[in-house]
Amino acid sequence: MKKIDKENLYNLLDISHSYLKGFKDDSTQTPTFNDDIDISLQTDKFSEKQQNIQKTSSGITLETLNEKIAKCDRCGLCRGRKQTVPGVGVSHPLVMVIGEGPGADEDAQGIPFVGKAGQLLDKMLIAINLSRNTNCYIANVIKCRPPANRDPLQDECASCMPYLETQIHILKPAMILAVGRIAAHNLFNISDPVNKMRGKIYDVYGIPAMMTYHPSALLRDESLKRPAWEDLKLFRNRLDARLREL
Repeated sequence: MKKIDKENLYNLLDISHSYLKGFKDDSTQTPTFNDDIDISLQTDKFSEKQQNIQKTSSGITLETLNEKIAKCDRCGLCRGRKQTVPGVGVSHPLVMVIGEGPGADEDAQGIPFVGKAGQLLDKMLIAINLSRNTNCYIANVIKCRPPANRDPLQDECASCMPYLETQIHILKPAMILAVGRIAAHNLFNISDPVNKMRGKIYDVYGIPAMMTYHPSALLRDESLKRPAWEDLKLFRNRLDARLREL
């Protein structure tokens, strides 16, 4: 994405958010944008290496795993779901994005991040040259919607984590981006506040991982927009460095 396109996208989001808020916050400084680098060759190289690794895996596929998830009754969330929401994206992703759980729109469609927060997530990813359509896979810690969109309980997360762990082992992304407190806590096995987890590299089954705010938090609090952008820029830099190592 070109610098001008990023600036236009940022301004559009800023205007839309100000309209929803009913006022414009002039105290927020516009971040500096740059043209994306061409990583197509890096992507192809990584995908080829990744496919070779997957050929030596245990043999379970995403399709087989999704069938198991669809029949899951490990916790009480199975009784209220319309359908399970395993994940969406490419089969050989550079990045795996992990949130906490599906909401009403996701429960209805069976696809993660399709509501307002999902639309914002897509724009956040595009801003750093990532997309669920080309080089990302998006999933959640839990695969069923909690009642009234409440936070998932710890036993519900524990029941679902084996599915997420299997997804990670099958996909073997170059890096993982956790969005939100609950995803980070379960992936990193810590209970630190978000501000303490931001900007750090964590090891998730041998894969470097970072975290940022959940897009729904950005919709609720405009002041988080700039630090989230700083997180994304840092993640992109670390991803580029990671790709050079592979």
